[in-house]
Amino acid sequence: MGIKVLIVDDSSFFRRRVSEIVKQDPELEVIGTASNGAEAVQMAQKLSPQVITMDIEMPVMDGITAVKKIMESTPTPILMFSSLTHDGAKATLDALEAGALDFLPKRFEDIATNKEDATKLLQQRVKALGRRRMFRPAARPVAKPQVQAKPTASRPLGRTATTASKPVATPVRAKTGASGPSKASGKHYKLLLIGTSTGGPVALQKILTQFPANYPHPILLVQHMPAAFTPAFANRLNGLCKIGVKEAENGDVLRPGQAYLAPGGMQMMIERSGGSGRLKVIPGKADMNYKPSVDITFASASKAFSSDVLAVVLTGMGADGREGARMLKSAGAVIWAQDEASCVVYGMPQAVTAAGISTQSIALDHMADAIIRESGRG
Repeated sequence: MGIKVLIVDDSSFFRRRVSEIVKQDPELEVIGTASNGAEAVQMAQKLSPQVITMDIEMPVMDGITAVKKIMESTPTPILMFSSLTHDGAKATLDALEAGALDFLPKRFEDIATNKEDATKLLQQRVKALGRRRMFRPAARPVAKPQVQAKPTASRPLGRTATTASKPVATPVRAKTGASGPSKASGKHYKLLLIGTSTGGPVALQKILTQFPANYPHPILLVQHMPAAFTPAFANRLNGLCKIGVKEAENGDVLRPGQAYLAPGGMQMMIERSGGSGRLKVIPGKADMNYKPSVDITFASASKAFSSDVLAVVLTGMGADGREGARMLKSAGAVIWAQDEASCVVYGMPQAVTAAGISTQSIALDHMADAIIRESGRG
């Protein structure tokens, strides 16, 4: 039997459309449909789907409320459909906060340039989430983060981001499978790079909210995300983090303790300018699969900063980042990957690990602490 999918949308046309696409894949099975969030909560308990696709705006109960209730009662991987607007971006980030794992634009023409590619992408996303194991939340309440938020603070993303303090002990699993305490190598760095895709918004927030305001290096973030979403995501992170976070702009001069998020639809590259660096942000070519691309940012960093880079590849589908990480490693940089158990989708981290490019596979809960210590702030 295939991966069991529940389709939730108030539009009967959209329910039929998504159902038809899902049924085309022999590995997927539609076990039910719901027209509002209240029905979705009931059917999730009754049918035990392995994946739920969820609309945001619905009568009776909206999608965000439904996600919260499902994650409280029957935790299930949820793929959100949203509009590519400012309000759609905010609502999608709220859905990720509630526990959804991934999202796609509701207009299929925004997913890919042709119907066949859009169909395959939706099927791939559903199958990737269907392989993700979910666990019931702990019975005791989780403490809220003690962050000195800026005036623009927004609510945090994801339940996993509500840890009040960094772990006391930080075991780091090497790619050989061994485990032990993370120890700083003593290597000198000038730049931190982080690339991610599916599951990345929650992972990035979990890591960056633990960084101190005096983190010593500039940070470049590449998250696969539509152009309408990256401004809202950068603003949300900026409000929650002690470091500054902004959507990258062409000509930005890299500064310590500042994170730069690659804009959706663009490519972010680094040019060396004196002792620091300057960003070059240009429109992504139409034939590029990823805009922004981790490979392109990583490759430019290998030329601009060579060995003075710590690069981290987090959860995500596909292999974007592998070739850029290969170039960085050839230049003497250090590459880390998120471990399989803590990934929403173990694609991008697996690509650099299987290729022998990364030197450590680190659980998400311990990644921030490991980076801070390696950077000389532990």
